[in-house]
Amino acid sequence: MRRAGLGEGAPQGNYVASGYSVYEEENEHLQEGLRAKVSALKHLSIDIGTEVKYQNKMLTDMDSDFDSTGGLLGATMGRLKLLSRGSQTKVFCYMLLFALFVFTILYWVIRLR
Repeated sequence: MRRAGLGEGAPQGNYVASGYSVYEEENEHLQEGLRAKVSALKHLSIDIGTEVKYQNKMLTDMDSDFDSTGGLLGATMGRLKLLSRGSQTKVFCYMLLFALFVFTILYWVIRLR
């Protein structure tokens, strides 16, 4: 003799009495919640990927900027070494002219405010 399964043995069209409809509705509700969470995770992972690509590009740009700055500083240090090999009077004169130039620029900036 065969036993009746879920939904069997009840009058046709009356699934509420068997409990089948309740479980089916609950499963569908849980499926929708799961679909929403999976969709949110998908969008989040895509956004994270986009942000990582942007950050990597920015780091690459910064690396090239630092390399060019290092070259510029190396050239400047070479000039300073060359300047320090000259006579002390020359260095003192250059420093005095530089200080005068800086103070003149500061005076103009303060006055224009």
